[in-house]
Amino acid sequence: MKFSRNQNQVNAGSMADIAFLLLIFFLVTTVIPNDEGIPQKLPRACENPPCEVDLHENNVFRIFINKNHEILVENELMPLGNLRKTVISFLDNNADNSCDYCSGSKLDNLSDHPKKAVISLLTDRGTAYGTFISVENELIAAYTELREAYAYRKFKTGIEYLTKDQLVEVRKAYPQVISEAETN
Repeated sequence: MKFSRNQNQVNAGSMADIAFLLLIFFLVTTVIPNDEGIPQKLPRACENPPCEVDLHENNVFRIFINKNHEILVENELMPLGNLRKTVISFLDNNADNSCDYCSGSKLDNLSDHPKKAVISLLTDRGTAYGTFISVENELIAAYTELREAYAYRKFKTGIEYLTKDQLVEVRKAYPQVISEAETN
């Protein structure tokens, strides 16, 4: 058999170059999703024991989600649609008249001051994640609504237009304290 030098051959070197360029293109242009979860800060570690906080019963707002996805607020069944309004009433109550920016009803069985208020959120092992997130969203919305109203009263503008110092002041006026631990 004779081999001819004039026989057509496929140049595989340029195919490898093209494959390499395609690989680089896909690596550079691919977006990798980043799951963030729920942004929450853990409490600071206790530096000077004993670290127990003495909470007055009226300053703790207890919410329990059972395995049937029912929301129990202070041991009474409540629809999700009423939760935000009830949380706002609890936080903005001003039972001890120490809050000069609160506009609550001043009931003895609700919180003394927004800075003393704690929301205790407990769940059953069988609670659906979606129900938990829905309740969390309502709690965050309640805080956001109170903070927004405070920003309009104090600074005559919405939260999105506040300076960093003003935003810190708004957050200090209505600190978000949601405990997912058992409170006694």
